[in-house]
Amino acid sequence: MDAHVGARLKRRRVELRLSQGELANLLGLSFRQIQKYENGSNRVGASRLYDVARVLGVSVDYFFADMSAEVEAAAVPRMAAAMPVPGAGALQFQHDVIELIRAYRAITDHRIRRRVQDLAKVLADMPEP
Repeated sequence: MDAHVGARLKRRRVELRLSQGELANLLGLSFRQIQKYENGSNRVGASRLYDVARVLGVSVDYFFADMSAEVEAAAVPRMAAAMPVPGAGALQFQHDVIELIRAYRAITDHRIRRRVQDLAKVLADMPEP
């Protein structure tokens, strides 16, 4: 995933005809750090990714667009595994979470994504039947 984000960063930088040094200056970084982000050897943290997106004139979602199924499949189990789930239904829960994440990521309209988030929050507050 880090390599994918880095490749998208490089793609946008090149589209804007910025050198690594110019982008680094805009972000207050060294050009070596930009190189490391672009080749995926360093992970871009959330706040830095936000800054990069603003400087490059894209949304944060841009860096995750066109992700291959292999990259996404490798990331989703790590996220699901990080969620502690007690009981025998843990495997089903993880499968459900993976399916939910895949369906959510397939929604391309950010307004609809926000509505899905809002709906999930409302449903989570509902009392058990």
